Amino acid sequence: MNKYLIALVHIGCFLFTSCMPQSNKEKAQGQQQEVNVYTHRHYAPDQELFTQFEKEFGIKVNVVNASADELMLKMENEGAQSPADVLITVDAGRLQRAKEKDLLQIINSEVLTNNVPDHLRDIDGHWFGLTKRSRVIVYAKDRVTKDQLSTYEALTEDQWMGKILIRSSGNIYNQSLMASMIANLGEEVAAQWAAGILKNMARSPKGSDRDQMKAVAAGLGDLAIVNTYYVGKLLTSPDSLEREVGQQMGIFFPNQEGRGTHINVSGAGVAKYAPNKANAIKFIEFLSSEAAQETFSSSNFEYPVNPKVKISPLLQSWGTFKEDKLSLSTLGVLNKSAVLLFDQVGWK
Repeated sequence: MNKYLIALVHIGCFLFTSCMPQSNKEKAQGQQQEVNVYTHRHYAPDQELFTQFEKEFGIKVNVVNASADELMLKMENEGAQSPADVLITVDAGRLQRAKEKDLLQIINSEVLTNNVPDHLRDIDGHWFGLTKRSRVIVYAKDRVTKDQLSTYEALTEDQWMGKILIRSSGNIYNQSLMASMIANLGEEVAAQWAAGILKNMARSPKGSDRDQMKAVAAGLGDLAIVNTYYVGKLLTSPDSLEREVGQQMGIFFPNQEGRGTHINVSGAGVAKYAPNKANAIKFIEFLSSEAAQETFSSSNFEYPVNPKVKISPLLQSWGTFKEDKLSLSTLGVLNKSAVLLFDQVGWK
């Protein structure tokens, strides 16, 4: 073979590998496998799990961290060229929004079907819950007793006038709680409930769930509606003042004689144009595994979605509870109705 022919062969090989899809080029060049994760979550236990996944599967986890809205806008702008393989965010309302924006693809996984109950995943397979958060009533132990509490609906009674603390209507957790009210009670009753809560607020809505509990501890109100894992965050905070706030809070799971306490999830879906789809599925399956679920429960005080996993000792200390088994896909579908009803009653 003369030198010109050898040169042509080399050029042909270069052009062939340059035109190959990225995943094939990586295999041809022997590069490390990877998965690109766009995540709204910002917890240290998540990074520990990502590192564990890398060690176990030899797949590098590249993380892009931002708010849910920023990540979804980024995926929209990137379009078919998006490097995103997995989107992780909190609240079924946001996951449904990603589905409606056509940012996720349907996944069929026997592992995920077995690990994630029906009501905690998208009915079409676009997203799957990873952790559960229960939205409960917390109360000042020195001013309220459990026998005074019963349901979300009962918080509209006159005895709680000027005593309830809760976040704004712009908060996705409250929007999903309102969506569950619409689904379970109908729009008219849900609107009456929102008006009743507004009437009984101790102050105009502001701040985070932790801020509501701090306001209860300061005596600005007697009750707050918060996600359970925020109580865990206070109780284990390095700040002694925050730990003191957590210790003053009693936890009550509403509606135990009826539909059960409202729950929501953080969850994940495979991006529509995922360049590493197989790795993305493997990654989400790993996060639904018993070992990963135990980490979420013990380190971040969230309830596992995997029914095989025992909850952490701290969560056990709060007691067992009946959860509302409403399909969480419904919360996303009814999000716009929830926002409209909040506006209608004047909940800022």
